[in-house]
Amino acid sequence: MANHASAKKRSRQNKVRKTVNSQYLSKFRTALNNFNTSVEAKNDQEIQKSFSAVNSIMAKALKKGIFKKEYISRKLSSLSKQTSKK
Repeated sequence: MANHASAKKRSRQNKVRKTVNSQYLSKFRTALNNFNTSVEAKNDQEIQKSFSAVNSIMAKALKKGIFKKEYISRKLSSLSKQTSKK
């Protein structure tokens, strides 16, 4: 356990950041699963709606620093290819 006040504060901050980051990852995975199921079902409206949700969640995660810009760009590119294939 940390002995210095600054180390204790850092430990508290890390716990909070860890929970927030895991929440964003969970939201992202759920949205991605919803997108994949709508692609498999070939439902055009659901595909667009779930793609929009994934895009929004990834943009927020990028802003928070959870994902890197390159990863998001690559992921959105592959997802948009799937939407055009149907």
